[in-house]
Parts: sequence; structure tokens; C-alpha cells
Amino acid sequence: MIPAEPVHYVMVAGEPSGDALGAALIEAIKRVQPNAVCCGIGGPKMCEAGFKPWFGIEVLSVNGFFEPLLKLPTLIHLLFSVRRRARALGPAAFVGIDFNFFNLLLARQIKALGIPTVHYVSPTVWAWRSGRIRSIKARVDLMLTLYPFETEIYRAHGVPVRFVGHPKARAIGLEGHAERDRAARVSLGIPETDQVVSLLPGSRRSEVASMMPAYLDAVKELLVIKPALSFVIPAATPERGIEIRAAVTAAGLDHKIQIHDGEPLKVMAASDVVLVNSGTATLEAMLLRKPMVMAYRLSPMTYQIVSRLVTVSQFALPNILSERKLVREFIQDDVTGKNLANALEQLLSDQSSEHLTDEYHRLHTLLQADLSTEAALPIIALAQGRLQP
Repeated sequence: MIPAEPVHYVMVAGEPSGDALGAALIEAIKRVQPNAVCCGIGGPKMCEAGFKPWFGIEVLSVNGFFEPLLKLPTLIHLLFSVRRRARALGPAAFVGIDFNFFNLLLARQIKALGIPTVHYVSPTVWAWRSGRIRSIKARVDLMLTLYPFETEIYRAHGVPVRFVGHPKARAIGLEGHAERDRAARVSLGIPETDQVVSLLPGSRRSEVASMMPAYLDAVKELLVIKPALSFVIPAATPERGIEIRAAVTAAGLDHKIQIHDGEPLKVMAASDVVLVNSGTATLEAMLLRKPMVMAYRLSPMTYQIVSRLVTVSQFALPNILSERKLVREFIQDDVTGKNLANALEQLLSDQSSEHLTDEYHRLHTLLQADLSTEAALPIIALAQGRLQP
């Protein structure tokens, strides 16, 4: 039998999270189309899945405010290098994986060559700056979203879109929560009978600086009510660990708060309730079946700007997904130690959380979409000119 001719896909991922997304997508495409060959910019996980790198993912790694400006000439060179290689290769499709600014610029260049374009992970047009949808429509032939509610705005603007599920929902099992929670406590040295609150102030320096004072005030308030409580904080990076430890020591709470380097999922699994910053951590707590309180605070000037741009009324992902108030949210001036402590104490005392667990399970199931069906097949159909809207 003559082997099938290879079908090429150009992919670009710019961050470790995109590398993981890309690896799973490559495997899904290859399950449906074994002769697929994926190349472009990617990381080690994509390479393990059979990716052929033109450049390593580290070439796109930029942080902070000034570094992207200093690296701009390199990024422009990369953009045109990928465009040139894509034109020479003539791939079936281009897939930009997250890294929105660079990949959407590149998608415009690639689409101008007559190559179908896909973007995997929608920008938050549903939450703010919805006007970006017009620019996206001009650049993207197929949008792949992590959340089902994201599809509505694209359909309303005539952009082909598919909800493909969330990788964390696939990685965290639907069952076995009690066993995982016990294992997490054993690993962290936490007695099974202790009541534990995990505190997740965020991964950025600004978030830790903004949230830790209120978090520590909440700890002090709770210890008056429940002196036997234990607290655990996962430090996202060694730098955040230094900052968190300094704040905890200054508050005189070293004896009550355990600080763990990394592994936020393990820390949350070992907890009874979670106090969490906004963002993906609220989703992770939901997938782990943990009652939570969400708190988020920005600088006053930033809040004045952002609050005028945001178009959603709820911020915790479980609330957005459920369209119900599953999680209590405290924003800006409402983020006080007293408010957070009262909300956490209510959760710690609540013995009837079965309805919450059932809804978490329903949402978890919803987010476990199959990549081969929901992502790979539409990409292949787009490449073959037969994608249905």
C-alpha cells in the first residue's frame, strides 16, 4: 500500500500552557488523520507528540512591560520567518494557540496567503473589549473555545466556532475526589481531622501585594471564631514564596499558616474551603469540588479604567458557567478581612453542600468535551473546504 501523502499544519504556541494545549491537539489530529505533520513554533510537550519545530517556544517567551518592547525586532523577524516558511510549505491550515497578540497578527499574514486559519483559546471578548471581534473575524476562519458560553458572541458575528472543552476538566477526573483529598493531606502532613482553608492570592507580584493584607486579616478574624483552623498557601513561584513568607511573618502568623512551594491543586485538594483570586483558580477549585470565596482587587486607577470596559456582572468562572451565584464574590472595596472571614466561616459551618457538589459535577462533565470530535474534525474539515458554520 502506498503511504498517504503528508498533510501539513503550521502551529504556533508561545507559552507553556499553549505547549500543553498544542500537544493534546496534535495527538487528537493524528488520531483522526495519521498522516498529519505539524510544525512551527512549539515546546517540549508538542515535540513529544510528534511536532517538528522550526523554532523553540522560548523564542517567544517575554515577561513584564519593557522586555516585549526590547524584543520587538526579534518578534517581527519571527513573524515574517513563519510567514515565509508557511508560504513555501503550503500547509492545510494554520493554528495559533493562545498567545493572542502575536498569533492574531500572524493569522492576518497567513490568511492573506490563502491558508485557512484557526485560533485555539478565545480572547476574553465576552468579558471586555468586545469590539475586537471584528478584527478577529477578518483574521480567523475557525475559533476554538474552552468554554461553551464563549461561542455565542462568535456565532452572532458570523465567525465559525467550536467549543472544545477545557484541558483541566479532562486532566482532573470526574470521580475519586475523596481519595485524592486524603492523598493530598498525607503528602502535606495535614491530619485528616483538621479543618483547612487554602489561600490563593495569585501568581503575580502585584496580586500578592494587593491581596495578602486582606487575606491575613481574614485569617486573624477566623482564628478568633475557630482557633483550631489550619491554613495553607501555595506559592506560585519562588519569588512569590519570599513575598508571601515575609507578609505572613510580619503578621505574626507563621505558626498557623503553612506555605507550600507550588502544587496549588494539591493544596486545594487538601482543603475544606478555598479563598481564591479570580481567574483559572476558581475553575480548578470547582473541578476539585471545593466550596470557595473569590476576592479580587486592583489599584484604584486601574479599577476605574477596567470597570468601564468590563461587560460581565459576575467574575468567578463557576458563576459564569452556571449562570447562578454558586460562589460569593468580593471585588475591590468589598475585599476586607471581615467580609472574607464571614463568608469562609459560613462555608466551614455549612453541612448541606450537596447541591453545590452536584452542580460542580454537571459543569465538570460539560467541560470534558472530546478534542478529536470537537477540534480535530473541524480543523480537518476547514482544511478540506467543507467546514459547516
